[in-house]
Amino acid sequence: MAEMETKTEAAVEQEAHTAQDTKFCKHCGNRIAAAAVVCPQCGCQVEEIKSAETPQINITNTNMNTNANIMGAMGRMKNKWVAFFLCLFLGGIGAHKFYEGKTGMGILYLFTMGLFFIGWLVDLITLLFKPNPYYV
Repeated sequence: MAEMETKTEAAVEQEAHTAQDTKFCKHCGNRIAAAAVVCPQCGCQVEEIKSAETPQINITNTNMNTNANIMGAMGRMKNKWVAFFLCLFLGGIGAHKFYEGKTGMGILYLFTMGLFFIGWLVDLITLLFKPNPYYV
């Protein structure tokens, strides 16, 4: 009989010990390890995942970027209507290209009569859809 009491005491101690190391799943009710985040029986997450504290990162940027453009960030400002009327009346000789500062294209328009009037027509339509003022 004393032997029976010792077994029961040992069993009670073991149950108490396992009860401290385990917990119950919130979804299926099975006994799982106390440190478990996901239940091995049903696969459901039983606790929030504890993440490590994010490290403190200091960034020191000493790069000083400067714009070295002579014309500025936007370019040279041109009036849409001046360019349009130059193209309308003198587009065959490239007056609107000279106005924009594109002398190479102006000379090409001069010798080809506005790229055989096709370039003149395309430029005329393109100038209508540009904002006023536009930048070259």
